[in-house]
This record gives sequence, structure tokens and C-alpha cells, in this order.
Amino acid sequence: MSSYLLLGIIGWLYVISVLKRAHLSAYYFIAGSVGLFFILIALGNPYWVWFMTHLVINGVSTLGDLTHWCQVFTKYGIVYIGNGTNPVTMSIDYECSGIIETTAFIGLLAFFPTYSRQEKVFYLVMGALWIYLSNVIRLMLVVSLVYFGGAGWYFMAHTLLGRIVFYVLVIMLYYNVFTYSQLSQSLYANFKRRFSRG
Repeated sequence: MSSYLLLGIIGWLYVISVLKRAHLSAYYFIAGSVGLFFILIALGNPYWVWFMTHLVINGVSTLGDLTHWCQVFTKYGIVYIGNGTNPVTMSIDYECSGIIETTAFIGLLAFFPTYSRQEKVFYLVMGALWIYLSNVIRLMLVVSLVYFGGAGWYFMAHTLLGRIVFYVLVIMLYYNVFTYSQLSQSLYANFKRRFSRG
């Protein structure tokens, strides 16, 4: 850990402690969420980025083996989409890992005042899984469009359509967890009731 990061963490902890003592809830939420996001991004590089990238690669590889639409070289993070006429090679890297969206979700959830600690852990697991699956769906959409439509579809599928699908799914998660929290709490209550019985 670099000395700048350590100083940043100490400064962030001091700022959020002052805001909490001053009962400035909105500023506490903003400073806490934004600070935690940047700290997690700094701490996540390279290990969590590598882990999440390979998680996504293995998800695409599993679906690729089932559909035979692509061949994935997991060690190198390369997806080879053979479409009969003009094959395409796609690289899965930092941008495709979902680390930015996941750490933003964690930062917001950690300082969101509505939920208890147990609820936050539940939504953390469910949210991280949702973002992961959304990312795999996005990449498989790219693979399927290129496989069936040809290499000309790659730019449109990767840059536009795939991102729209991914961000719509992520916005649905954010809306359900942060905006529509009464419904979310009933989801957690049902989950808790089912597993406490079993």
C-alpha cells in the first residue's frame, strides 16, 4: 500500500467521522460513498481486477462451450468468435471486469442509511452476483451478434448494444436497492424467513 493511499484513507476516515458527529447525513453519505469507492478501486488493482476479470472470462467460457459460438482462452482473456466468414477476437480486460460498477455499488450500499448490517451483506452478495451476471449477458450478446451477424456487428454490439443492456440491468439493480427500498426490504424479509425455517 502506498503512503499516498494510506494518507488518503486516514484523511477520509477523519472527514467522515467529523460529518457523522455533526449529524450531516447527506454529506456523510456522499463523502463516505465516494471515498470508499476510490479506496476500493485503489486496493483492487491488480488482484481484485484479475479475479473479477477471470470470473467473467470463465462465465463466458462456460456459455461458449455450451453454445459453440466462441472459443475462450481463459489464460489470456481472449474470446475467439468464429462466424464462418470473418472471425473476431475480443479481449476481456479491466473495462469488462465489472469492478467499477461493483465497487460503486459497495460504496453506496455501505453508507446507505436505510438498511441494517445483515441487510447490507445480503444486498452486497445479491448485487455483486447481479452485476456479474449482467456482465456475462452483455458479453454473450456481443458474441451472439457477431456469431450470427458477422464481424460488421462487432462495433455496434460491443460499443452500443452490449453497454445499453448492461447499464439497463445495473440501473434496475440500483433502483430496486436504493430507490425502491421498501420493496427491497420485503425481499430480504422473505429470504430470511425461508432460510430460517429450512
